Amino acid sequence: MSVHAHPDDESSKGAATLAKYAAEGVEVLVVTCTGGERGDVLNPAMDRPGVREDLAAIRRVEMAEARRILGVRQHFLGFVDSGLPGPGEPLPEGCFALASLEEAAGRLVGLMRSFRPHVVVTYDETGGYPHPDHIRTHQVTVAAFDAAGEAGSHPEAGSPWRPLKLYYQGGLSRPWFRALHDAMTTRGMDSGMREVLAELPAAGLEITTRVPCAEYFATRDRALLAHATQIDPNAGFMLHDRDIEREVWPTEDYHLARSHVDVDIDVDIDVAIPEDDLFAGVRRPQRTTAAADAAACPGCG
Repeated sequence: MSVHAHPDDESSKGAATLAKYAAEGVEVLVVTCTGGERGDVLNPAMDRPGVREDLAAIRRVEMAEARRILGVRQHFLGFVDSGLPGPGEPLPEGCFALASLEEAAGRLVGLMRSFRPHVVVTYDETGGYPHPDHIRTHQVTVAAFDAAGEAGSHPEAGSPWRPLKLYYQGGLSRPWFRALHDAMTTRGMDSGMREVLAELPAAGLEITTRVPCAEYFATRDRALLAHATQIDPNAGFMLHDRDIEREVWPTEDYHLARSHVDVDIDVDIDVAIPEDDLFAGVRRPQRTTAAADAAACPGCG
């Protein structure tokens, strides 16, 4: 289960990983907390009459196409985009960032208990960047991850199910930008990343898990471009050389935040950090906590 704030986030953060696992037969569910109603039209080719007025419906169509390309399932959690208020501006009434944490986590707990994921992925406490919906997505997902296996929490949401591992997205890091920038400039190419590198903080999220998925970068790109109102094919992330990316950074990266399976190197389970699989310790013989033993079932989802 991969939990995101808006349509298009699933395609810009960890999409090749989703496509890889879906192609391997893993059941994958993308949860989208809001409909992206207050987003901008970021592709000049789509900034035409009628698009902004119908943006919510258009973004749902885009999400359906991206989901199809990735080969995953998708569910809207049903909250309204908070937008990105300027300094000192209040959040709009009724938006996701102002929603009750108990209510929002309860909705996600219900999905976790019905879908029964072994692995949950979302953003770290910063949201990846300081958008209020991304920060709220982190808070809601962590609360739901902790509550889903507790019989006394949200009893209206179904029978308890304890996910085994919680990861934070670690992509688009400073080392990623630096590796691609250096590789392109040494080949005499303009990376277009110099300004981004100047703005990114030196410190970043500790990476515990690198999932090899270069063969799915093209699928990721098709899913991104399906979000035509949000992705300009002639700017930003779409400009770097894909062959160089496959050569110098063929993984998507994550931080293991919580685990109910043993992930330290062990002669019995042969799992070590850094991992190369989000299901490390889940798809092979494992030593779990008693609570995880009670919740686990065959297969991965």
